[in-house]
Amino acid sequence: MSNQDIPAGTLGLSPAQPHTRGNAPAHGPVSLDDVPLNRFHVKIAGLTFGAHFTEGFALGTIGYALTSLNRQMPLDTFWTGMIGSSALMGIFLGSLVFGWLSDKLGRQKIFLLSFLIITLAAFAQFYVTSPLELVLLRVLIGFGMGGDFAVGHAILAEFSPRKQRGTLLGSFSVIWTVGYVVANVLGMEYANASPDAWRWLLASAGVPALIVLIARMGTPESPRWLHGKGRVAEAKAIVLKHFGPNVTIDGGDDEHTRLSGGFARLFRKDLIRRTIFNCAFFVCLVIPYFAIYTFLPTILKAIHLNDGSGADFLLNGFLVLGALIGIWLTIKLSRRMFLIGSFAVTCLSLVALSVLPESATLAMIVAFAVFTLTMSAFSNLVGVFPPECFPTEVRACGVGLAIACSRLGSAVGTFLLPLGIAQLGFHATMMVLAAVLLIGMVVSIAWAPETKHLTLNQASGS
Repeated sequence: MSNQDIPAGTLGLSPAQPHTRGNAPAHGPVSLDDVPLNRFHVKIAGLTFGAHFTEGFALGTIGYALTSLNRQMPLDTFWTGMIGSSALMGIFLGSLVFGWLSDKLGRQKIFLLSFLIITLAAFAQFYVTSPLELVLLRVLIGFGMGGDFAVGHAILAEFSPRKQRGTLLGSFSVIWTVGYVVANVLGMEYANASPDAWRWLLASAGVPALIVLIARMGTPESPRWLHGKGRVAEAKAIVLKHFGPNVTIDGGDDEHTRLSGGFARLFRKDLIRRTIFNCAFFVCLVIPYFAIYTFLPTILKAIHLNDGSGADFLLNGFLVLGALIGIWLTIKLSRRMFLIGSFAVTCLSLVALSVLPESATLAMIVAFAVFTLTMSAFSNLVGVFPPECFPTEVRACGVGLAIACSRLGSAVGTFLLPLGIAQLGFHATMMVLAAVLLIGMVVSIAWAPETKHLTLNQASGS
């Protein structure tokens, strides 16, 4: 039986024990890409999943906190948009800065530093006295999140076996969505419990952040990054400890590993198409996602679905269900087919919302539900495509740049959404967002690569 034939569909765990914890077949070496899933993989996944829960929770608290906050500190549309988009602006900056630093200095340092920043800034939200202070703190939270998005995707991809990589990376979206929905449910239940309820709601994000920060202490450096930097002995020691003596790191001596990293590398001939694709599809996906779900209460009010019909609970349920379905579809479908088809469905759903009359309550709920289910499902791909498209020496930079572009776009979209609904109306605003999704579909048809069966060492193809 060859290395590629090792059964992995059951995601069975191999024990990880030093030196004899071998997960490789006894008859010969096995690539790090093809080592069976073990407990160490699950631990790394848990550390990144916990981070995504925290990030979804921290972003999800703001929608309902704004309603409570507005009664204590009246906000105009400018400050409403600024607070709603501030974390996204921070993610833009953090993903660029920490993505670059992660490729230069290593994954492990940023893995810890990003969550130290998130924890401190999240708790500090309790004490804000002005909209400006809240904006600055949420920019700081986003700065830490941007770093964690860049390094978290990179480090999990570099440790994950090829056969389970799509499942593990795609699960980021599920865990993020769960955190986001938990925050929404808490907001629905407690945002109006007291005049200061918004303070408790926002600061509560510091609790899971602190847990993740403590759990991450002692995480090893990525052996792929060490190997690419010529620190071969350190890389082999980590592989030996966690995967066994027969496991090897492929690609350490190839042409791409010897090339220098940095953002300029992303725009060389062999990577530029993948760089543009990842930035463009990511932007087109998250603009409607964040614009709509950051201001879900406002949107439901605009279409008269905030009347106790339970539409908000239903849509949050579809967010979780869609994320779970997305994992299954990531396994079953090609990456490319899943992406293009989902752009088409979400685009048509928003077109339907834009043309349906407000009296067609049931039809609008159905269209919104289809949009929510599909958007949540293929959001899994934002955790899969970028780390699979870039080689190790620029993986965090590539992921960071894609995230930065997406968050810049979504910050602009989130800032403009309240103004759009106020000036253009709900239906015209939904049509604009549908156009964004159509652009994403066209870009994906033109440039989306198929990365499902690639090793990370093959991630430099044009």
